[in-house]
Amino acid sequence: MTPQQIAEACAAAMWAEDRASPGLGMVIVAVGPGTATLTMTIRPDMVNGHGIAHGGFTYALADSAFAFACNSFNRRAVAQTNAITYLRPAKLGNVLTATATRTAEAGRSGIYDVIVRDGDGGDVATFRGQSRTIEGTLIP
Repeated sequence: MTPQQIAEACAAAMWAEDRASPGLGMVIVAVGPGTATLTMTIRPDMVNGHGIAHGGFTYALADSAFAFACNSFNRRAVAQTNAITYLRPAKLGNVLTATATRTAEAGRSGIYDVIVRDGDGGDVATFRGQSRTIEGTLIP
């Protein structure tokens, strides 16, 4: 299999077991070796008391993009640490796009940067995650 085919097969295997991402309305737009792009529309049940998207939903989208990117090499990986910076609010009806990219790797650890943008292309948040590979694979 090519690296692209491996990434796609890993994403399909993870998606089949994922209840959180599809439950929040996320859609995988693209995956590749060390990359993933997901979208999610901000629904009425995702808006907080300020009338803007609850930051936890933006975080969840970024975290899912990170997860699909760091698991694209058929080595199971989990989050070791991550952080998000909110740049501007997302609003009801916004379609958010999170694009994750591996920026560094050493041994069992990887660093992934995620940009979350709204439908106008404006930056909503930046997220940096550190992955740690664990035992096992996603596909045989």
